[in-house]
Amino acid sequence: MYTQSGELVIISGVRKYFKRSEFKSLRFRIIFLVILAGIIPGVILKAVVLKSYENRAVDVRTADIQNQCTILCNQLSHSGYLAGTASEMIRAELVQLSNIYNGRVMLIDQNYQVIEDTYDMDLGKTIVSGDVIRCFQGKGTSRYDRENRYIEVTAPILNPVQEEPAGVMLVSISTDIIEDSLAVLEDKADTVLILMGIMVLILACVSGLVMVKPFKRITSSIAAVTEGYDDNYLHENAYTETVLLSDAFNKMLERMKALDDSRNEFVSNVSHELKTPLTSMKVLSDSLLTQPDAPAELYKEFMGDLSEEIERENKIINDLLSLVKMDKTANTPNVAMENMNELVEKILKRLRPIASMQNIEVVFESFRPVNAEVDEVKISLAITNLVENAIKYNKEGGWVHVSLNADHKYCYIEVADSGMGIPEESVEHIFERFYRVDKSHSREIGGTGLGLAIARGAVVMHRGAIKVYSQLGEGTTFTIRIPLTYVR
Repeated sequence: MYTQSGELVIISGVRKYFKRSEFKSLRFRIIFLVILAGIIPGVILKAVVLKSYENRAVDVRTADIQNQCTILCNQLSHSGYLAGTASEMIRAELVQLSNIYNGRVMLIDQNYQVIEDTYDMDLGKTIVSGDVIRCFQGKGTSRYDRENRYIEVTAPILNPVQEEPAGVMLVSISTDIIEDSLAVLEDKADTVLILMGIMVLILACVSGLVMVKPFKRITSSIAAVTEGYDDNYLHENAYTETVLLSDAFNKMLERMKALDDSRNEFVSNVSHELKTPLTSMKVLSDSLLTQPDAPAELYKEFMGDLSEEIERENKIINDLLSLVKMDKTANTPNVAMENMNELVEKILKRLRPIASMQNIEVVFESFRPVNAEVDEVKISLAITNLVENAIKYNKEGGWVHVSLNADHKYCYIEVADSGMGIPEESVEHIFERFYRVDKSHSREIGGTGLGLAIARGAVVMHRGAIKVYSQLGEGTTFTIRIPLTYVR
């Protein structure tokens, strides 16, 4: 139980150690990758070189032994040594071969008996092995035993009359000299690897520091944003990635500045819009207070003006509440399948009395039955604001044309009017909060400058788009496109 808990503690400690922030840094990973890229090839190269040297040395050693065996086998074949003819010279050559290569030489006759052994250990014994048998079949063999550090070579001794193997020469030589050379070479390779590792470590640390510097500068610039905006944009061109990151940061900074300016302007506009009716009400009430004996008609007139200002204040507050509510519920709209034809008909039914007061004709054209997943309250608010504006900013005896259409994917609602139109320079600003094209005319008809902002917010909440086409003096057309199926 103790051992298991101890292992868990160690494993947990190791995980926490490697989860530390410094091990997640780009600099550490660059250093780590450079070290791996420098050390691993060196280790592989060392192994390949040592293995290649060993194989080459064994091949050369084996070839030398095989040549010597071929020469001695020819001499043994013609001297009749296997038949019992003694030859001190050949014996001396066998011993010399054994001494030169630090090995052992044995001669085996057709009965697999050892008739000559330079170690004098196995004379008269029988040797039956796969190499000896293959050699009697006329195939010389060679084998390298790395574990026991020796090379074994067999060569056939041919009968000079029948040209068939009459015996086998078995030579075993030590590979200590190869192993010693390998040890020396490995020591040198280790020294080179250590030196190379030190150089790679230095290079990795320098590379890590140098390569991360542009990102540190970017981090500093981003951190400076918390202290306020300035005109010094980020221009870090060290790498392609930093160029892309700089461009993205600059765009974000511009957007943040625009949002900040928009927020300040919004607060200023809200303050102004709310303050204006309050100022008017204060002036009216002060006027009444300074005239204690004012006639009832004057009181009635001033109270009417106060009621209008209160109503204007109420409109502004309601529109602001609609915007706030739109922002809060943007991610969780109350979506349901609605009959868009009936929905638009109901909206126009409520607004036609207002249009008739200005002798404006409201026409609805539906190209086909349309059903869509929408938030009825929000989309109704958007359509209502567009049609109300088309009526308010129209000319006497004008018209408002509302059309409904759909394809396999989207629902299209178009609101066109014959009104005053929008100047080209104002088109891109009309969806901003409190923006008015004609401020004096807007005040006359009681506009708050929030209707189009509310409409756009409702359309965007439905993952849709709203566009405007207008020509000054000839009218304006708003087009809404929303998906038939709400995309969550």
